[in-house]
Amino acid sequence: MNTMTRDRAILRIHFHHDGNEDLYHQLLAVLDGISPRWQALPPTAADQDVTGALKYFDRHPRDLALLIALRAAAFYGVQTTIGGGNSILIAAMAADTTPPGRITIVDPTPDAIAAFLNPRPVHALPGIGPATATLLTRHGLHTIGALADTPPLTLQRLLGKATGREIADRVRGHDHRPITPGSAPASRSARHDFPHDELDPLQHRRALLVLAEQLGADLRATHDAAGTLTIDIRYADRSHTTRTRTLPEAANHSAALTHAAFRIYDTLGLQRARVRTITLRASALRTAADAHHQLLLDASDDKARRLEKAADTARAHFGPDAVFPASLAPSP
Repeated sequence: MNTMTRDRAILRIHFHHDGNEDLYHQLLAVLDGISPRWQALPPTAADQDVTGALKYFDRHPRDLALLIALRAAAFYGVQTTIGGGNSILIAAMAADTTPPGRITIVDPTPDAIAAFLNPRPVHALPGIGPATATLLTRHGLHTIGALADTPPLTLQRLLGKATGREIADRVRGHDHRPITPGSAPASRSARHDFPHDELDPLQHRRALLVLAEQLGADLRATHDAAGTLTIDIRYADRSHTTRTRTLPEAANHSAALTHAAFRIYDTLGLQRARVRTITLRASALRTAADAHHQLLLDASDDKARRLEKAADTARAHFGPDAVFPASLAPSP
């Protein structure tokens, strides 16, 4: 038995399918046959803690990953890509660097973890966004190994105390987040009905802004974050158009939802369309605390989130119309 049995054994499984929700839940049931300790990452992935299953099956994590892949292919014709390690971070990075249909397991020894992490560019580490990566490379820190060799206090001076400490842990593969068992929550939606056939694209976008604000507030109130966003537009002739996009990262931030909704709307190319109803739906929900959020060196983003939190508090006390974007204020 491999030394991984002395540590946690985590798998990140990517199911290669079109995002069909029913199929996704059937694929999650495959994981139950290995261990009930899995966490949905909709619409196409999941994390699974197979630590206890190693002893039960008397197998290496690679064998369990292969069993998952074989069952997904045999039962549903779905290919998988699987990464494994002793933490969610290592398993996720292993899966990200694995060719489709293959399996990569990183041994839990410090030497093996360092050999896996150190050659990779800094932007490959979860939590390092473009601005942070640019700052680090400007200081000659191009690889995760270079970050690991940098004193933690130096990283804190460069990135701030909290971010510096977090990065110092991550570059060594330290990640104590648990797998939280459970299936994906249901979707949430918000709908806007125009009082008449609306041809003006500016009014369409105004409606989307209202819906994104409402949806964001609803998601934050239940501590959820959306993995996908769908726009459904119904026209005067009762036909409709639906477009779904997977978000770059799960979000409940109204500005991020608005930006994504506008981008989806722009792809529709509506020209003088007689729109009756617009529905915005958030799906592939997950607990906001478990959703990945890129660490940014952007003061405006941090300020916007603080203002949003204050606005949520005001709405909770004085009603949903207590605070709204200036662009939605009525014309004088």
